[in-house]
Amino acid sequence: MPRSLFLPHIEAMSGYVPGEQPRGGTLIKLNTNENPYPPSPRALTALVAAAGEGLKRYPDPLGTVLRTAVARKHGVDPSMVLAGNGSDDLLTIVTRAFVGPGDVAVYPEPSYILYQTLLEIQNARAAVASFRDDWTLDADAFATVARGARLVFLANPNSPSGTTLSPAQVAAIAARLDCPLVVDEAYADFAETDCVALVREYPHVIITRSFSKGYGLAGLRLGYLIARAEVVEGLTKVKDSYNCDALALAAGAAALDDQPYLATTRARILATRRRLADALPALGPAVPASAANFVWWPLGAAAEPTYRTLKDRGILVRLMRYPGRPDGLRITVGTDDEIDQLLAELRQIMT
Repeated sequence: MPRSLFLPHIEAMSGYVPGEQPRGGTLIKLNTNENPYPPSPRALTALVAAAGEGLKRYPDPLGTVLRTAVARKHGVDPSMVLAGNGSDDLLTIVTRAFVGPGDVAVYPEPSYILYQTLLEIQNARAAVASFRDDWTLDADAFATVARGARLVFLANPNSPSGTTLSPAQVAAIAARLDCPLVVDEAYADFAETDCVALVREYPHVIITRSFSKGYGLAGLRLGYLIARAEVVEGLTKVKDSYNCDALALAAGAAALDDQPYLATTRARILATRRRLADALPALGPAVPASAANFVWWPLGAAAEPTYRTLKDRGILVRLMRYPGRPDGLRITVGTDDEIDQLLAELRQIMT
C-alpha cells in the first residue's frame, strides 16, 4: 500500500460540508440562506454586457470598479477594499496570511463551522469561547481565550443564531485584542447596525461582506473586505492572481449602485422574518431575535425527525448540531408563499 499522498493534517481532516444543493425537483429550499428574490435588474444588465468580447481577457486583478463602488457605499477609500470570490475566499486569504502551523486562532461557538476547517488546512489550532445563553459574549473572558492568538473570527450577525452584537460590544472586544479581528458580516444587509466604522478606530479590525445574501448573487461568488490600506496591501500578496471573474465584478458593482432595489427586497425579507419568528413559538421553542435572513429554532430531540419529515414533504431546512446546545433547525426566510407552506406543514407535524 503506497503512503498517503496528502499531508498528515489534511489526511486527518473531515472537511467542510456545505448545505445540501439539490438539482432539479420542486423542493422549497430554506437551508442555505440564499435570497429568495432575484438580483437587481441593473446587476443582470451589467452581467449581460460583460459577457462579450471582454471575456477573452483576464479580469482586473484588483476589481477596481467594484472597489470604487464599495468605497462609495461605505464612505471609505478604495485602497481599503479587497474583492474576493465570495466572502469564504476572503476568510481563506486572511487565514493564510495570518495563521501558520501550530498557531492558535479563536472564534466563539456555536458559529460558522468553516472557521474550523480553515484552521485545519493551515495545521493550526482553534480555541473557542462559548456564547452565553442569550448569545452575548463577555469581552474580558473572550480576550482571555484570545491571549496569544494569531487571529480572531467573529460572525456578526452570527450563524446559526442570527443574533448580533452591537458595534459598541464588538469595539469592547477589539480593544482587548492584539491580533487581527475579522468581523464576518455576511448577513449585515439584514441587520440594523454594522461595524465598518470600527476599521477607522482599530487598525486590526477587518470586515468581510458577501453578495450571496442581501444582493441575491450567490451563484456568482463575490464578496469584499474592508480594512486599513496597509492590511489590504498585505492581503493582496496572498490572494490568487485573478480571484474574481469579470462577470461577478460587473454585476456586483451594479448591484451596489442599486441600493433602492436592495431596500425593497430587504424590507420584504424582514417582514417575512418577523412573521416566521412570531409563528414558531406556538409550535415549539421560541427563536432568538434574528438580525439575518434566517431564524434558529432550537428543537432539541425533535430537530432531526422534524427535519426529515419536512424533507419528505418537499421542504429543505438545515439540521445543525453543536456540542452542549440543543439540536436545531436553521430556517432561511423565503418568500411569503414558501413560509406559508412551511408553517402549514409544521402545524401538522408539531400538533
